Amino acid sequence: MNSDTKQLIKWLIIGLIIIGGFIAMIFAGGGNGGSGGTASEVKPDEWIKGDIASTVTLIEYSDIQCPACKAREPFIKDILNEFGSHMRFVYRHFPLIGVHDKAQISAQATEAAGLQGKFWEMHDLLFERQQTWSLLGENDAKNTFISYAEELGLDKTKFENDLESDAAENFVNEDAASGNAARVKSTPTFFLNGQRITPQDYDEFRQLIRDAIEAASAVPAN
Repeated sequence: MNSDTKQLIKWLIIGLIIIGGFIAMIFAGGGNGGSGGTASEVKPDEWIKGDIASTVTLIEYSDIQCPACKAREPFIKDILNEFGSHMRFVYRHFPLIGVHDKAQISAQATEAAGLQGKFWEMHDLLFERQQTWSLLGENDAKNTFISYAEELGLDKTKFENDLESDAAENFVNEDAASGNAARVKSTPTFFLNGQRITPQDYDEFRQLIRDAIEAASAVPAN
């Protein structure tokens, strides 16, 4: 094999590597174009508020220990108070475990409560008291969650068993996996009808929801 042939083979190999890299980026959702991934499919067993049959869907990926998520909670409540009969709100976990040491276990606490029909009550209580339990050590935080469960009238033993069960962990991990697929990187992240939105204040948030509802109302029924 002469030097020219070796050089040709070398460049063919390099070319194949580059092409393979581009293909891998496409299938992995790589690149810098657009605003990121989309999230649109909603399963009936998810945590939903509002009109479950609405075609206007707001999805939030959230971390119970995230201060920014706590700050957005009043926005969500006000949006639902005004537009809840015309839209559905879907809550999904996206624990930032590399940043918040109790993100995973606090998410599992809401799921453990959900197994007794009190997901939203625990969700609200954990956000309300975030500054209290987030400063505790892991064991003290777990005990605090158990005390919250008692406060909500839950079966203490069942909640304690469910808190670190495979079921609670899997519920959280499934949400996180869907967030990863949608290229969520931070919390809170919102998708309105499958498209990522980044409202800077409540007025902008409200207007985006209103526009989506008006657009949906303008579409003739089949």
